[in-house]
Amino acid sequence: MKLVEKWASDEFRSVNGQIEWMLHKALKEAGRLKKEEDQDTGIERKENKLKK
Repeated sequence: MKLVEKWASDEFRSVNGQIEWMLHKALKEAGRLKKEEDQDTGIERKENKLKK
């Protein structure tokens, strides 16, 4: 869990936000996320803003 806390801190997220992001990414990579669910979360948009 300490590694998740560090990762979240590195990316300016809460631990809960980091876990949500990890689950979202895993669902997307497994092909289990529907298009509308992907758009509803806004996670990708937030991440792209941080990268700029």
